[in-house]
Amino acid sequence: MFQTVTSALDWLGIIAFTATGALVASRKQMDVVGFVVLGTVTGIGGGTLRDVLLGLPVFWIREPAYLITCALSSVLVFFAAHSPESRYRNLLWLDAIGLALFAVIGAEKAVHAGADSTVAVAMGVITATFGGIVRDLLGGESPVILSREIYASAALAGAVVFVVLTAVGTPRELAVGTGFAIGLLIRAAALRYGWSLPRYRQRPSRPGDPPL
Repeated sequence: MFQTVTSALDWLGIIAFTATGALVASRKQMDVVGFVVLGTVTGIGGGTLRDVLLGLPVFWIREPAYLITCALSSVLVFFAAHSPESRYRNLLWLDAIGLALFAVIGAEKAVHAGADSTVAVAMGVITATFGGIVRDLLGGESPVILSREIYASAALAGAVVFVVLTAVGTPRELAVGTGFAIGLLIRAAALRYGWSLPRYRQRPSRPGDPPL
């Protein structure tokens, strides 16, 4: 039963991230091909890099249904994304869902592949963020991962919670659910309240200091 739920979450993450890529295409007023390209690379980009780094068969090559789903989801957004005012807001919230889901899914796949806990956490963060990086670069947007609000840190927290709970023998459904919830809550709070990590501030130079 829980395996079915996890599989459904995997598909939900793919669709959510694909939709964010398609929404960026709508902001740039691209044609339907642009929607499909941007949506697809966003939906599968992080998982592709994860599988390559782990030396695993790339998931969408093994199951082409992922590609078909990305394409269909992008076309659907092409016909549904009418309201410019809501595009960016929808983009951020869909991205938050995909971020939290992929952080846990990526970490879990790394754990199953026999990766070290640290590597598993890194794979979770990569799975959650790389597709969005490609989306923003191709769409000419400022990468969300470089925004002031907490972003990658939310994925990191979700992945860490999942890996730690798994290491201490927590039931899988609880580990997955808790990791997802933590990642989503942190990202949602960052969106709602503007949370951010401390930023570097250049200090005034002192007499005699060499020029930078």
